[in-house]
Amino acid sequence: MGEVQTCGEAGELDPRWLDVLRESLGHQPYMLVARDHGMNGDIRGYLPVTLVRSRLFGRFLVSLPYLNRAGLVADDEQIAGSLVREAVNLGDRLGVQYVELRHGEPISHDALPRRRDEKVRMVLDLPDSDEALWEVLTAKVRNQVRKGEKQGLSIRWGGVSMVGDFYRVFCVNMRDLGAPAYTRRLFDTILTRFDDRAELAVVDYGGRPVAAALLVHAETCTQVPSAGSLRRYHGSCANMWMYHQLLQRAIQRRARQFDFARSSVGSGTYRFKKQWGAEPHPTVWQYHVRFGDVESMRPESQRFRKHSARWQKMPVWLTRLIGPAIVRGIP
Repeated sequence: MGEVQTCGEAGELDPRWLDVLRESLGHQPYMLVARDHGMNGDIRGYLPVTLVRSRLFGRFLVSLPYLNRAGLVADDEQIAGSLVREAVNLGDRLGVQYVELRHGEPISHDALPRRRDEKVRMVLDLPDSDEALWEVLTAKVRNQVRKGEKQGLSIRWGGVSMVGDFYRVFCVNMRDLGAPAYTRRLFDTILTRFDDRAELAVVDYGGRPVAAALLVHAETCTQVPSAGSLRRYHGSCANMWMYHQLLQRAIQRRARQFDFARSSVGSGTYRFKKQWGAEPHPTVWQYHVRFGDVESMRPESQRFRKHSARWQKMPVWLTRLIGPAIVRGIP
């Protein structure tokens, strides 16, 4: 029997993510498990989901919030189908608007008629050494990295003790993008729960943090679920220099791939990731809709776009105060 959906390379299905989402965002986690009916009761498949709820937006069952891909793992299509049906039944009992499953490849099931696949994960196959990485970069990228080097940039690596510097950069970047930022507690919890796999990178320029990223390492893949840089320091090429450092770090950890996270095809972030040599990999988000509209909850929707310009004009301190309570309820 072949697997219907395999675990994400960067550890999306590590059960610690359920603890992270519960402790930092207040989501209610569930692990749906299919077992063999024999005496051993061997696990044949599983599906992690969490209940996302807020008075502002409603209730949703998602696998999994914050992560790009954390869908179903099963030995065969029959097991996969039973897990999908159980997720739908759970959604019915919890009274959610819809069930959202985030897969790499689609699952064929009549309870999942809706899907979104316009975004792709941008993944770079890594060479064996820093020297080999440098050789495959384009002249334009190498020039921007060199420019960053000449600016006297420096980088720090660490854990929970560096969350303050990371979060300041992250919140300014999210405000400039017109989007609310997650609570600082999310990153504290990730770094605590994944102390063997997660770390922060903070780039300093003139003694000030100007770019920062969160890395999560797995056996063969490193992903960067959150990163940002200050626009006012764009001329220093701090963001380009930082990403070169991140790729080198992944190589040092013997990763075979670097996951830049999702982007819409043709967008600015897509082009940024493409210039490093990353290639698109499918992400398919599938839905069982009980009521309401899937599109209305996406950041690209008219519902959210009309608030984005207002958010960009807010002071950062205010976005830090009210943003976490808003974004925790968005699936």
